[in-house]
Amino acid sequence: METRTSACPLDCPDLCGLTVTVDDGRVVEVTGDRRGPITDGFICGKVRKIAEHMYGEDRLTTPLVRTGPKGSGRWSAVSWDEALDHVAGRLAAIRGRAGGEAILPYHYGGSNGWLTEGALASRLFRRLGASNLERTFCAAATTAAQRGLYGVMPGVPLEDYVHARLIVLWGVNPSATGIHLVPVIERARAAGAKLVVVDPRATPLARRADLHLAVRPGADLPVALAVIAALFARGHADRRFLDAHATGVDALGVRAARWSIDDAAREAGIDAHLLDRFIELYAAASPAVIRPGWGMERNRNGGSAIAAVLALPAIAGKFGVRGGGYTMSNGDARWTITAETAIGEPAPPTRTINMSQISRALATVRDPRIECLFVYNCNPVVTAPDQRALVEQLARDDLFVVVHDQVMTDTAQLADVVLPATTFLEHRDLRRGYGTMRLIDAPAVAAPVGQSRSNNQLFGALLDRLGLTRAGDATSDDDLVAATLAASPHGAELRAQLAHGFAAPPGGPNRIPFVDVFPDTSDGKIQLVPEALDRAAPDGLYTYRPDPRSEAYPLALISPALATQISSTFGQLRKAPGQLELSPGDAAARGIHTGDPVRIWNDHGEVECLAKVTSEVRDGVCVLAKGLWRRHTRNGYTANALVPPAVADLGGQATYNDARVQVARRP
Repeated sequence: METRTSACPLDCPDLCGLTVTVDDGRVVEVTGDRRGPITDGFICGKVRKIAEHMYGEDRLTTPLVRTGPKGSGRWSAVSWDEALDHVAGRLAAIRGRAGGEAILPYHYGGSNGWLTEGALASRLFRRLGASNLERTFCAAATTAAQRGLYGVMPGVPLEDYVHARLIVLWGVNPSATGIHLVPVIERARAAGAKLVVVDPRATPLARRADLHLAVRPGADLPVALAVIAALFARGHADRRFLDAHATGVDALGVRAARWSIDDAAREAGIDAHLLDRFIELYAAASPAVIRPGWGMERNRNGGSAIAAVLALPAIAGKFGVRGGGYTMSNGDARWTITAETAIGEPAPPTRTINMSQISRALATVRDPRIECLFVYNCNPVVTAPDQRALVEQLARDDLFVVVHDQVMTDTAQLADVVLPATTFLEHRDLRRGYGTMRLIDAPAVAAPVGQSRSNNQLFGALLDRLGLTRAGDATSDDDLVAATLAASPHGAELRAQLAHGFAAPPGGPNRIPFVDVFPDTSDGKIQLVPEALDRAAPDGLYTYRPDPRSEAYPLALISPALATQISSTFGQLRKAPGQLELSPGDAAARGIHTGDPVRIWNDHGEVECLAKVTSEVRDGVCVLAKGLWRRHTRNGYTANALVPPAVADLGGQATYNDARVQVARRP
């Protein structure tokens, strides 16, 4: 046996360093190391059990071609040459007949970093002239809002929360996603910091918080605007800071004044005195940091809500001290290299398809119709809205579906060709953190299982077969790393740091906003009412769109992350059935008890599963976890069967938390 070092590129803010024990090329154990700023020797249970994922019965080991009806599970194992010839032939035929835009690559982050997330894949589909994909499952509205207000400006690194006197977790649950923030928060609290949690659920940290605001899903915007209005009205706004560093102050004040504390509390379903207490806590504390989460963006008002929350530290003057301000995505750390650097060529001006509306696109888009869906780093049957309609579309015989994945996912079950992919421990990759400001170079530390190939190996082979490879193209992982770093003016410095495990962005990893890093907006100031966002929002920025609940569908269904999965990744390892969580009041009104079979439905679909009655869920809200596979419910549909293919006010963001449903006990 030998011990090797690597790092975790999964979609998580923490960016952990790993110590991997390997025996004859096979992973035996994975633990955390102490090279990074917050890993501190421990890692989440997801990655500790990665060997079960790598060597489990669901792992794909050979290319497969469908031999029966879609979804029948009838496959023929073929060689890679046969599979590549088949796929390349179909791509070429579709492109020749209907044009490149009839091909749609469908992808997200998967378990990959910069290189395998999109380098050679993007090169292939750009050279084919394929349709572009707007990636909107997560961080679309938050990115639009953050960059609209602050440009590309990093916030407070997670490790600096220890300096805060007030920590606000708004729509985020670090106990399940990003666990290394939890001990940092506890150290801050031991030193006297207060904790406020804004979440419809009583999460583990909400139960231990000094204040918990259990707002209704989608009502974060009026709450944040009421806080802004009160800060102005009570003299808590930092006028000196705003005069020096912000524009749109009066315009935001006018829009915020539409919401009183009483009105916002009523809309959010919380006590007004709790909201008042939050305002006074926030105004008085320094340093104070707000950690907005991605849960807040998953509704019709998501972009405006994020913008309003991100405006709070500007209004109250919370910047300029270590541990003060906000943390959204610290991927905006001015690295001087990006994922685009590895691709090396611009995207063509082909049409763009919103991934959150894929069911609608497959059914209605014409000129040309989508004839090929090439899925990698993603499991849309589990993660895309409007699940029932999507399954119907994928089952079409005239839609050629290719899936490159590590295990036989629910999407792969409906494919024409399934290709085995490597895990992150089986290939080299670069990844930057978006909680801590670090960059990793994670080497391959284990042998690929079976005939699995990395994204770059797959897409490089297809480029060759389609005659799209060009002289000078970087194709190997090593060449792609070298080309990516060489494109940066700080490449030599980053390369030297990466040799020791982690690199920090030029200027350092722990910069203080408004001390040594500032907005990179057009005038270098915070744009509190950015013109572009004001135009993009359907009714103008900060305009509240009412709750879509109705008499027929009175309950808000939310689908928060599981502590055992990264979205759908590792879902095949889950043995327990999915459970719908209901408050005691909502359950009693329907005669439902824990363990009862229940039916959840609306106009988009229906889910059958078991009930769990818990006081951790507020009245008017029910919970069915994100990332459940079809095998985890009784009728093969999950929460996303109930999610409309509508989008938020900014960024084309999916509105998972706008599902409104009814629930009944099944006989």
